[in-house]
Amino acid sequence: MVIIKLTKRQDEILQIVKKNGPITGKEIAEKLSVSRAALRPDLAILTMSGNLDARPRVGYFYNEQFALKQRAERFIHQKVADFKAHPIVVEKSTSVYDAIVQLFLEDVGTLYIVDSQGHLAGVVSRKDLLRAAIGNKNLQELPVSVIMTRMPNIITIFPEETLYHAAQKMINYHVDSLPVVKEVANQNHTYLLVGRITKTTITRAYVEIMEEKLN
Repeated sequence: MVIIKLTKRQDEILQIVKKNGPITGKEIAEKLSVSRAALRPDLAILTMSGNLDARPRVGYFYNEQFALKQRAERFIHQKVADFKAHPIVVEKSTSVYDAIVQLFLEDVGTLYIVDSQGHLAGVVSRKDLLRAAIGNKNLQELPVSVIMTRMPNIITIFPEETLYHAAQKMINYHVDSLPVVKEVANQNHTYLLVGRITKTTITRAYVEIMEEKLN
């Protein structure tokens, strides 16, 4: 599907038809204070593109299904860079006890472990911390590095990838969030941590895009 960028008048036409449809071309022209001849090219573009439906002797209808498809298409192409959040990080020497405290203070499901240079070293989830806490009385002495998932076994996402790809990775690998990273030159499996993308982030972005101009 090709998303056509509408002119200001074409957008005004869509809003008029959405609010008053079915409506004739003559009535639309009167509301915009233009001639029907001047309006004809815009109506042709909106009809051929699928934004509007037209019925003889009835008028123009707003194509809600087409609008929803356009918004879904727009969502698919949104970049991770535009929606990433600040990552919640701890150092490798942090104790499991302190990591649990940090997890609840920040109200997140995943902590990212970094080295002194800010490179991603590991990931620890709420499940990892819960598993470590069960039956272990020395949580303040147990470093989080012992239980974390290490590179290269961490599922990552790059800023230039799309939210759709991020959603695919979360589903395929059964994870709730992804670290957003940039490659470090000439170093294999070494990444600079620059953000995070979660299921909540993707859901919120989808809802916001799908609700655009619906109200």
